[in-house]
Amino acid sequence: MVKRTGSYLRKTHHKLRLYYREKGKVSLSCYFQEFKMGDRVHLKIQPNVQKGRFHPRFHGLSGKVVGQKGSCYGVEINDGDKQKLVYVHPIHLKKQ
Repeated sequence: MVKRTGSYLRKTHHKLRLYYREKGKVSLSCYFQEFKMGDRVHLKIQPNVQKGRFHPRFHGLSGKVVGQKGSCYGVEINDGDKQKLVYVHPIHLKKQ
């Protein structure tokens, strides 16, 4: 049986890289964003924050906010023909 090599962050160096003008500290307004139920959001990983990060497969997708657990928001996205619920910290979300 073949053993899997690496973790789920393997081969994501270019996907998670920031533009050189966006590097540095994360602004607090971005960190403490608030969303309402039904808001459309884009999922974009902020690479220098590991809290509340989702799987890189969903990077670049957009979805709808359907709930909240603690400080993270539940976002419903379409992955192929399936609907999935992903809990994401607001720093990795952008309003559409």
